[in-house]
Amino acid sequence: MVTELAAQEAGKPVRELVPLRPSDPLRWLRAGWLDLRAAPGISLFYGVCFWLMAVVLGAVFGKIPQYTLSFVSGCFLVGPFLAMGLYEVSRRRELSLPQSLGDSLTCWEGHLGAMGMLVLVMLLLELLWGRASLVVFAVFFNTGGLPTTATVMQAVFNPQNWEFIAVYALVGGVFAALVFSTCAVSIPMILDRDTDAITAGLASIQVVATSTGVMLAWGAIIVALVLGAVMLPWACGLLLVGPWLGHATWHTYRGSFTWRAPGG
Repeated sequence: MVTELAAQEAGKPVRELVPLRPSDPLRWLRAGWLDLRAAPGISLFYGVCFWLMAVVLGAVFGKIPQYTLSFVSGCFLVGPFLAMGLYEVSRRRELSLPQSLGDSLTCWEGHLGAMGMLVLVMLLLELLWGRASLVVFAVFFNTGGLPTTATVMQAVFNPQNWEFIAVYALVGGVFAALVFSTCAVSIPMILDRDTDAITAGLASIQVVATSTGVMLAWGAIIVALVLGAVMLPWACGLLLVGPWLGHATWHTYRGSFTWRAPGG
């Protein structure tokens, strides 16, 4: 209500939530696929970027695991700006505007303040997540000493560590839910409406809170597609899945809100 009154006083369009239906995630995927097919070259560029981040992350984790968290932090910085480029491609197609890689790469320039604030929040959550994970390891890991990269799966799934698995999954689920809720539609909203980061983040949380079942299904689809992509040799599935999900996320945002004139 406060947001609506503020928007009316400023003469800006008022945001209204759209009730989501169980079939909407499939509709978003279909629309995202059409966007990908309409701009295959630009989409492939972003797919290569996501794929390179995954390949480098795997190499870092395998050879110098102590730097994994730092690299993940870098991905949190770069990833949202790459995703915004994909949203710009979908936005321009929706408006029947000409497409170019340059336009998609520079679309964030007018929204740097809001994007910087949102990325800062994401980094903070990621750092808290990492700190909480270390605490869980220290308190609940029972096999003596932290596992190496070569033995991590064997050690983690040791029956002696069932308490660790349960608590780690719970803590990770809480932080994953916070990150997903904050970012589900916030970046497309910043691009589309030049919204500040706090308003966009709260609007995204509102979507997840009011259509929890649909958004949980959407999150599960994202996880399944990404896991399937990275399980292919050299994680090559990300070349396709990365931009596909980026375009689909634009349609998630567009399907979650309508905008009406103030006082209308």
